[in-house]
Order: sequence, then structure tokens, then C-alpha cells
Amino acid sequence: MGELVQRASQQLTELVRGEMRLAQAEMKQKGKRYGKGGGLFGGAGIVGFLMLQALVATAIAALAVPLPVWAAALIVTAVLGVIAAVMVLTGKKQVQQAAPPKPEETIENVKADVAEIKESAHR
Repeated sequence: MGELVQRASQQLTELVRGEMRLAQAEMKQKGKRYGKGGGLFGGAGIVGFLMLQALVATAIAALAVPLPVWAAALIVTAVLGVIAAVMVLTGKKQVQQAAPPKPEETIENVKADVAEIKESAHR
């Protein structure tokens, strides 16, 4: 009986260590996604700021000279706006894929392990 308890204790220790390694790997992956999403949001902010600068330049050009100069500036503004929109959508997708910030797979595995241990103990 003592040997069985010792073996069960050892197996439980190994199981917990394995689950901790899995949780660590899962959290590392989620952290990378949050980092990418945050970087893309930051990039979108910079491009959005540039878009506003181009819009100001467009307004100045529109007031100062005929159509071709401000039209060219307006095209640059539109292109920067599209780039910012794409970066925001990509960043949002990265953050959504990382959420929620907890090791869900590991939690489910631990619950299943605990249920299995309880079931074995009742036998």
C-alpha cells in the first residue's frame, strides 16, 4: 500500500510539472500575440498621425494652388488612411486570438486530471 501511495505521489508530481510546462508554453504564445497586436496598434497610431499631417498639408495646398497639387496630397492622405485601417484590423485580430490571457488548455487538462484522480480514489 505504501508503495502505491509513493508511486501515485510521484506520478502526481510529474503530472503537475508537466501541466506547469504546458501552462508556461501557452502563456508565452499568448504573450507573443499580445505583443504583435500592441505593436500593430502603435504602428497604426503613427500612420494615423501621419495621415492627419497629410490632411493638413492637403488643406493648405487646396487653398494655395489649383487642383493638381492638393489632389496629389489628398491621394497620399487616402493611402495612409488605408494603411492605418489595415494595421488596426490586423492588430485587433492578433489581440482577439490571444484572449483571454490565461492558459485555457492547461486549466482543462488539470480539471480532467483532478477528476480522474478523484474517480480513481473512490474505487
